[in-house]
Amino acid sequence: MQARIPKSAALAALIALLAPALVQAYDHDMDQTPVSAALSPLPKNPLPDLSSTLKIAKPAKLAEEDAFHEKDVWGRIRSGYAIPDVNNDLVAKHVNWYATRPDYIARTTARASLYLFHVVSELEKRGMPTELALLPFIESAFNPNALSSANAAGMWQFVPGTGRDFNLKQDAFKDERRGILASTDAALTYLQRLYDMFGDWQLALAAYNWGEGSVQKAIKRNQAAGKPTDFESLADLMPAETRNYVPKLQAVKNIVANPQQFGLNLPVIDNSPYFTAVDKTSDIDLTVAAHLAELSVDEFKALNPQFKRPVIVGGEDTKILLPKENAEKYHVNLAQWSKELSTWTTHKITSARESIRSLASRFHTSPEVIRQANNIPQNSVLKAGSTILVPKLSAAVGTNIGEDVADKATVEVESERATTSKSGYKLAKAGKPSKSAPVSLVKARVSRDAAGKKHRKAN
Repeated sequence: MQARIPKSAALAALIALLAPALVQAYDHDMDQTPVSAALSPLPKNPLPDLSSTLKIAKPAKLAEEDAFHEKDVWGRIRSGYAIPDVNNDLVAKHVNWYATRPDYIARTTARASLYLFHVVSELEKRGMPTELALLPFIESAFNPNALSSANAAGMWQFVPGTGRDFNLKQDAFKDERRGILASTDAALTYLQRLYDMFGDWQLALAAYNWGEGSVQKAIKRNQAAGKPTDFESLADLMPAETRNYVPKLQAVKNIVANPQQFGLNLPVIDNSPYFTAVDKTSDIDLTVAAHLAELSVDEFKALNPQFKRPVIVGGEDTKILLPKENAEKYHVNLAQWSKELSTWTTHKITSARESIRSLASRFHTSPEVIRQANNIPQNSVLKAGSTILVPKLSAAVGTNIGEDVADKATVEVESERATTSKSGYKLAKAGKPSKSAPVSLVKARVSRDAAGKKHRKAN
């Protein structure tokens, strides 16, 4: 009778002959390999994908390469969804609102096309859910110049106090709450901090809108009542805007996931950087920078909305953003530029008697130019201590505005309530500070005062 070979030995011999690469990849003796693993179907490729087989995370470099395999940025966003879905009547309501407004979707996604690649890339670097890139959709409709009645500004809608908390400069020359690079970095840092605080992305989003203190109080209230503390369980304690906040984001997520289902089309956004940063260490007029880059002023401002004055003050940290092809044109044209890059300097008001008319005469310009350059409303006068922009005189050509001057510069005005004295002179009486009333582009954020905490984000 022929001797029978043990099954385990036969299986080991078969695998050793047919799959040496598999044996080496697992890097342990066949004696220790479970029979069930040995019987698994052999892959067609002799070198299996061990990252999925052994649950090994891919290195960051490989993850980045995978991101570039997507056809467009929308694909990258879809593939990185990680926040649990919400499915309720509010989501359905907001999906219907967006789906019945294709023109609004078209305008918003057209603006988003300039910024989304950068935002998604920053989220992926931090390992954050990519649907957070859609948050500006409901915050500002991707308008970096958006300003709410609560004075929340920029694509990510930072109020002044929270902006300062996250090192966003706000001075007479620039407001980094509007800057694409600075505000995105601050917003993602803030969102990650909120997630670390609550351990839940839906609650983090609620806190971004309502304030972390308010969310903490709501959680404690439900805990005391023996109730759950997830977003939907806390919704009844939230103001209407916050209660709708996560459902709005979910609605946009649903549309981006499958726009055709809702009768919508999203523009293709190339999966490559739209802009590049150019260092600027010397002052340059905004119009000159746009001219050298061969862009219209509006196109230039769309990427550089943080600059509030007609001159960009140069410094070690100053950067301007330009489309990649225009950055090349900028460098070529700059090398051939023979005129002054900046035609502005600063002047400090030392006396209330220093009128805008007298300043215009002194600096060989018109009162209207002074007013426009410094956003000074009509029927108002400058207060002593203000630092304003004035045209350079020949003696000042070649000098830059110091960073210390730019950081400390303020423009303060008061209403001109003129009365005529017996001597015939007009007297300016102090009134309430007058500021140009900005157009409200987005719905006001929840009042930080109402939330009851000094450094709380409000919508």
